Amino acid sequence: MIALLDYGSGNLRSVHKSLLKVGANVRIARRPDEIRDASAMVLPGVGAFDDCINALRQQELFEAARDFIQTGKPFLGICVGYQALFERSEEFNSCAAGLGLFQGSVVRFTEKPGLKIPQIGWNQLDIVRTNCPLYRGIASGSYVYFVHSFYPRPVDAGIVATRTEYGDTFASSVWRDNVFATQFHPEKSQKVGLQLLNNFVALTRT
Repeated sequence: MIALLDYGSGNLRSVHKSLLKVGANVRIARRPDEIRDASAMVLPGVGAFDDCINALRQQELFEAARDFIQTGKPFLGICVGYQALFERSEEFNSCAAGLGLFQGSVVRFTEKPGLKIPQIGWNQLDIVRTNCPLYRGIASGSYVYFVHSFYPRPVDAGIVATRTEYGDTFASSVWRDNVFATQFHPEKSQKVGLQLLNNFVALTRT
């Protein structure tokens, strides 16, 4: 069973539907007791960093998520759920501390002539860690769907699984041990996104 954390994120339904489509057994979890027997966890997200962190804390899911990650079971963060894994964000003078699993800050795209912020739409993945289990059957250069103005800047470049160019070159996904996270939305990325989610679900069966 995959625990899909529900803290009020707007894209919960589409993530849920996509996981079901690739054959996952999913439980929508709103309390810590609903994740204890989970074989994997997904933290989705759209919107602001502070809203995500504060909602997780209010529902006692902040520490529960961190404790779950320490079990070694597969974890996937999506968009703001990716950003939440870092220490802090520059978004709207953010004052909430992130989960701190990875060192680094969430920063805004650099303003450049002709660059539209937020990035909304399809962009390419440069897969820099070809052994990452999420990208089995996915070619470097594949297109995925983004909606964001901010992105994490990891201190440890070794965790970066893919990079993407949008004015800046940024870490569009990371991987360390049992933790995977994407700035893009797999649930909106059609065939490529479903392949990625299928790869994640497969990790729960090994």
